[in-house]
Amino acid sequence: MLTNVLFFLLGLGALVAGAEALVRGASRIAMSLGISPLVVGLTIVAIGTSSPEIAVSVGAVLSGTTDIAVGNVVGSNIFNVLVVLGLCAVITPMVVHSQVIRQEVPIMIGASVVLALMVFDGRLGRFESLLLLVMLVAYLVFVVLQSRAELAGTGDAGAAAADPSGRWDGHWSVQVVLIAVGLALLVIGSEWLVSAAVAFARALGVSDLIVGLTIIAVGTSMPEVATSVTAAVRGERDIAVGNVVGSSTLNILGCLGLAGVVSPGGLGIAQAVLNFDLWVMLAVAFACLPVFILRSEIGRRRGLMFLAFYVAYVAYLILGAREHAVLDEFSAVMLSFVLPITVVTLVAMVIRGQGAPDGGAGRE
Repeated sequence: MLTNVLFFLLGLGALVAGAEALVRGASRIAMSLGISPLVVGLTIVAIGTSSPEIAVSVGAVLSGTTDIAVGNVVGSNIFNVLVVLGLCAVITPMVVHSQVIRQEVPIMIGASVVLALMVFDGRLGRFESLLLLVMLVAYLVFVVLQSRAELAGTGDAGAAAADPSGRWDGHWSVQVVLIAVGLALLVIGSEWLVSAAVAFARALGVSDLIVGLTIIAVGTSMPEVATSVTAAVRGERDIAVGNVVGSSTLNILGCLGLAGVVSPGGLGIAQAVLNFDLWVMLAVAFACLPVFILRSEIGRRRGLMFLAFYVAYVAYLILGAREHAVLDEFSAVMLSFVLPITVVTLVAMVIRGQGAPDGGAGRE
């Protein structure tokens, strides 16, 4: 047990150090490559912080535990929006770039809907998984080319290539090393953290699906937490928000796509995921639209609301796994009070946002 605690702490330290190196290197190299910080968050940083999810999901498939692979992706996407974005908003209000509102969030929602349609029959086949990977490549190429075209059109590409600061991390070679070291620390830290967390979960007798949805999902999402929080503290809010949205999209298209391709018979989807968790992931994705569109800033109140919803979701999973006597009462409270209040709040935001002169998606 002491060994697991040690690996847990070492993993957490490696994640924090790796996040600092990755954000510093990525934000610097963005300017030298003529790519906006938002796109760096959506691509380079998102891929780097999603690499633990990819490694865990593929490893789980190869070891025959597909429930962990699927639960990891679904649980990570729920965690990314509710906890990572919520925590960043509590630390500092997150200004949402207009590109995130009009393009990236709809793409994330679209990927979630496509996944739901693909697994409606209870299985994600190899052809469907390959299609997800093709969509991922097309998405990455599109956002990079779009960013370079926009910067070239505004005449900022030349200025972006220059680094007048003269700081120690101003040269591209140092930036590449920082990114490589950051990614390595993130992957190693995630492996240590997840290994320790799984050992704790096994000792409690929790199922593979619950482990994937909670312990492993939280563990593999620690890079997103560390990276986005670090970026928010450093003022790189585009990277913080872009990392959350981009990672959620990459989890679906990349993690499940690659895991499904390497699995000979495709991925079987547990009935519990189809009945509940997949719908929670879709609801969380759709919930971003009114919050982002009507106010291009995620304030502390909405951040706290996101965190509270995640606590309720995890509480439901734990009560369900233990078949606790209060599960029915808890479900009744959620269905009768919490969810209706949330829907009414979102509708009120829409009505108020339509009537406000400064409300709209175009404001940054």
